[in-house]
Formats: sequence, C-alpha cells, structure tokens
Amino acid sequence: MPDDRGVTRAEMFAELALALHSATNLDETVEAVVQSALPMVGCDYAGVLLAGPAGPNGSPVIGAVTDARVERLYRWQIESGTGPALDVLTGGRPVYVADVALAAGRPHWRTEAVACGIGSVLHLPMLAGGHNLGVLSLYAVKPHAFSDIDAEPIGRIVARHATVAISSSRKEEDLLRAVDARKLVGLAMGILMERYGLDGDRAFEVLRRYSQETNTKLHTVAQRLVETRNLPSDHKLGD
Repeated sequence: MPDDRGVTRAEMFAELALALHSATNLDETVEAVVQSALPMVGCDYAGVLLAGPAGPNGSPVIGAVTDARVERLYRWQIESGTGPALDVLTGGRPVYVADVALAAGRPHWRTEAVACGIGSVLHLPMLAGGHNLGVLSLYAVKPHAFSDIDAEPIGRIVARHATVAISSSRKEEDLLRAVDARKLVGLAMGILMERYGLDGDRAFEVLRRYSQETNTKLHTVAQRLVETRNLPSDHKLGD
C-alpha cells in the first residue's frame, strides 16, 4: 500500500513544477518557490535572497518573502554585511541553525532573529554551473524544526527546483533585454539614416564611436537618440 505521505509530497512537487513552469518572469518564479516551500518543508516562513548583478560579491537582492520577519532579517544582514544567509551566499554551503537562541558566533544576528520570533533556520544555496544564484531560507518558530530526517532533504530538492527555474528565468530576461537593445539600436540607426542620408554601416559607426568616446553603453546612446531625436551636438556626424 503506498505511503500517503509520499503521495502527498509527490503531488506537492508536481504542483511546484507546474507553478514554476507557469511563472512568466523572475518575480513570479521566486514567489512560487517561497509559497511552495511552506507546505512542502513544513516551515513557518520562507524567503529567497538573490545574488546581486555582480555575483555573490555584489549587493544581494531580496527576491521574495512570505513574511515581514524574513524581510527584516534579510535587510539587517545586507546592511550589516554579516549573517548566515550571507555566509551561504558567499560560501555556497548550507547553514542550519537548530536553536537560534543558543547560536554561537553571531550574537547580533541572534538577537535580531530572536526578536523576530525565530527558533530555527535553514539556509540552502542555489548552485548552478559553479555559480550561486542565491539562497533559499526556511524559518520556523520552534527550535530544531528542521532536524526531522526528511526536512532538510526536501528543502534541498525545493532549492534545486528553484535553481533551475531561476537560472532559466534569468536567461530569458537577459535574452529579452538583448533583443530590446538590438531593436533600440536599429531604431536609432534608422533615425540617423533618414535624417543624414547615411547607410546602415555608417549609422552604426556613428553610434559606436559616440558610445566609446563618451563611455556610454551603446543601447543607452540609442535610447537617448530615439527619445530626443538627436545626439548631443549632433556628434561629428559629418566626419
């Protein structure tokens, strides 16, 4: 006879997979992760802390939280530059604080966490291709909430699902940004070609040279031209 608990978990993982597949952007993806983590792991609160644009050493970004307590702890760690979530973000290894009130080595974080009513916390890295995309944080009011034989393994599986979904979402958003940037450059080239009788190669060269000489990204130059219909001082268009 099948284990009812196993069937329920299988259904939860199926629902998680469906929710992640249905997400249309990064915000929806991380929101689906934290909402699914609550019943799957049996935690009271959950959150996702994403690595910043420059990677683990950049400024982290709060991706999603299920409770204001989680956001408070994330912000405290980001502002202070210390805490278990940041340790996982930079080190890429899980951190389990079984009893927050007795946690050693982090007295200031411990005080903040206890004030938030947190008894135990499990932070899990989201590793993809050797890079840490972020941290899945699971919080419980009671101490030793994740000491159950199944709690941490299930949390790890949720983190793996989250890693794949977040990686895919970021790649899609990067691709869309690249497509949008190409469209902007094309529009800017069209403006130059129409106004000054330039061919495509010459119009692109004007944009590229202005970008280099002003140390401005090409898509930013193109956007300004599309918005204002002019480069500042019609920058050396006749050269």
